[in-house]
Amino acid sequence: MNTLEAIVTQAWKERETLTPHSSGPFRDGIIEAIEQLNTGKSRVCYKKDGEWHVNTWLKQAVLLYFRLHENDVQNGQFKAFDKVPLKCDNWSKEDFQEAGFRLVPGGIIRTGAYIAPDVVVMPSFINIGAYVASKTMVDSNVTIGSCAQVGAHCHLSSNAIVGGVLEPLQAKPTIIEDDCFIGAGTMITEGVIVEEGTVISSGVTITGSTPILDRKTGKVIFGHIPAYSVVVAGTKPAKMGQHGIALNCAVIIKQVTPETRAKTEINELLRA
Repeated sequence: MNTLEAIVTQAWKERETLTPHSSGPFRDGIIEAIEQLNTGKSRVCYKKDGEWHVNTWLKQAVLLYFRLHENDVQNGQFKAFDKVPLKCDNWSKEDFQEAGFRLVPGGIIRTGAYIAPDVVVMPSFINIGAYVASKTMVDSNVTIGSCAQVGAHCHLSSNAIVGGVLEPLQAKPTIIEDDCFIGAGTMITEGVIVEEGTVISSGVTITGSTPILDRKTGKVIFGHIPAYSVVVAGTKPAKMGQHGIALNCAVIIKQVTPETRAKTEINELLRA
């Protein structure tokens, strides 16, 4: 446990004592933790030995940040009355050039979210603690929730929702790995992990309890999409087996190799 982690962890234990008027090492540590999220030096989730792990102390820092701030009028990029300022308020041309991403008018990024170089942010919303890796397209009206993780070379199509999570602290946020395509209006929430190279069609809803059916094997899984899957919306019969009732599910219609994924148009992959 590093010094900053220890400070934030202790601050969490003593959180009832913290107010917007608090000063000292707890406040300094929390502000530093948020700055590390803001610059990408630290991130809420990290992958090690093929598994995703949660930096619980950074989620604690996000929650504690709200205790340390009162709502206030913000006159920066957008008029607001909030506890968290926007990331790009009062940025100069030089600030944007150093950060390296493109922000289209209407794009809202809260402080504490990291946006890597060569990302394009269309009019959309990215919440505190989120992480968006390089060369990803965040299309119009996309929402990326608190602490959600989005990999490199992804495309989040218009109106897609990538859900975040702050509590419970040990819970993973939604994670989209590298080279994924998320179709328009698709919603992925409740800590679902979408592994690299996956293509998800438009209008698919995947939560932690959504059945994910592999058409080839018949196997049903929950909470994660295997790498290089091609996924569409589907239905499956309800257990009661009467009145023609069916439940929403996601269907893996095929899996492709990395080579095929790189060479094949998205529309062609989605043809069943």
